[in-house]
Amino acid sequence: MDSLVVIIYLAAMVGFGVWGRFKAHNQEDFLVAGRRLGGLLYTGTMSAVVLGGASTIGGVGLGYTAGLSGMWLVFAIGLGIIALSLFFAPKIQKLEIYTVSQMLELRYGKGSRFVSGAIMTAYGLMISTTSTVAYATVFHALFDLNKVWSVLIGGGIVILYSMLGGMWSITLTDFVQFFIQTIGIFLIMLPIVLSKSGGISELFSSLPESHTSPVGIGWEAILGYILIYTLGLLIGQDIWQRVFTARSPGVARWGGFSAGVYCLLYAVAGALIGMAATKIVPGIEVQDDVFVAVVDASMSPVLAGIVLAAALAAMMSTASGSLMAASTVCRQDIVEPILARKDIVPERGDGVGAGAGAKDAATAGSDASASASGISGSESGSGAKSTLVRSLVRETGDEIRDSRIYLIVLGVVTLVLAMIMPSVVEALTVAYNLLVAGLFIPILGGLVFKRGTIVGVMAGMILGAVTTVVVMIVAGIYANEAIYLGLIASLVGYLVGSFASKPTSPEVMAAWKERITR
Repeated sequence: MDSLVVIIYLAAMVGFGVWGRFKAHNQEDFLVAGRRLGGLLYTGTMSAVVLGGASTIGGVGLGYTAGLSGMWLVFAIGLGIIALSLFFAPKIQKLEIYTVSQMLELRYGKGSRFVSGAIMTAYGLMISTTSTVAYATVFHALFDLNKVWSVLIGGGIVILYSMLGGMWSITLTDFVQFFIQTIGIFLIMLPIVLSKSGGISELFSSLPESHTSPVGIGWEAILGYILIYTLGLLIGQDIWQRVFTARSPGVARWGGFSAGVYCLLYAVAGALIGMAATKIVPGIEVQDDVFVAVVDASMSPVLAGIVLAAALAAMMSTASGSLMAASTVCRQDIVEPILARKDIVPERGDGVGAGAGAKDAATAGSDASASASGISGSESGSGAKSTLVRSLVRETGDEIRDSRIYLIVLGVVTLVLAMIMPSVVEALTVAYNLLVAGLFIPILGGLVFKRGTIVGVMAGMILGAVTTVVVMIVAGIYANEAIYLGLIASLVGYLVGSFASKPTSPEVMAAWKERITR
């Protein structure tokens, strides 16, 4: 019966993907859901994309081994969403772009888009790969399939519904997945396991103090979670791409804040479930096995099916969102800019393309494709596409088709990685460390520091990334020193490079200010 419930859920996801197909009429629809999500849809889709397998399976496992303080991994994610939503999301939403790398180019000028795009693509692939491995494990447990078939079937479903309608399909499926997660975790699993463990008072009185303390895991571990996950959530492409879907700065701020609060509650729920599991299924050695074990031991087949569907919902929503993020960045920030060079009109000595029809190339978005399209950054964006978007992206005539191709190709890459990668946790740690150490300072600096320059960006990215890699090689992949020293090196490189170089041109800064204040 539990398998039947999961099959019905998977069929429904494909159905919502088909529905999204009829809502995606252009590139903005496909990549950012037309930039018109209201508060309810936005809150649901933002919650679903950040609460994946690590938050659900991993959160319960941490509660099992560390007690209440096992909440800090997911709690750090919630803090990141709250900080992003309150302080930066309204400004980000106004940019009307598609990727984080495009923000760097708009703020600093040309030079960083390819490198930052490569880091973001790798990060997105790793997130999608780990989620794929996670839900393949559930498929194996439910249907007794081997790893290859579990990855192919589960991954094929994610690729299918994501490819059909892009962000519209993902938004619709995410909202349903958010609804299922809420019912499965908060209304079914949490009350049942607490009841079977004797109630929350009995549970807390029977566990050692280290398991009932909110900081029992240790301040070093808590700081590590905040540096990696809170800071990573502030700059991740998968998260920013959801911010771009909001229909207004207010939705981006308060819808995101609501999602962050939901994550905080989800963190506590997962830890409590894990604590209760120590009484229901004691002696489990592998913490990632706790979730399925406590479901099997405490629930009827129908309820177990709903809860397992909730776990799958968490994993698949993160996988689809990360896959969309990786394919968007790969196409728009790595491949398309290279292809666009073929269309560039040669520049005159004053730096303005002969066919640009604009006062300054920087004002046109600091992108060479602006010269070819004849778009000026000062023109209005009242057409089907905004001027800003058109100046950053090479137009091929069928952007939805091209976006689907990139999504399918990177989806296949994700499936291959999920089947052959020996340790996805190590790969995920490397991806997060490089993301935060390499890009956090340049991105945050672009939003709050006027003196930052492209030289500082490149110095910060390179020094941060290289320092992190060296420390991980010397001290080990899981050493917290990698992120500490990487961030310090990135900050030093960013500041020294910025102050040692000429300020960003007034034209670029004027265009940037106009975009974030409109």
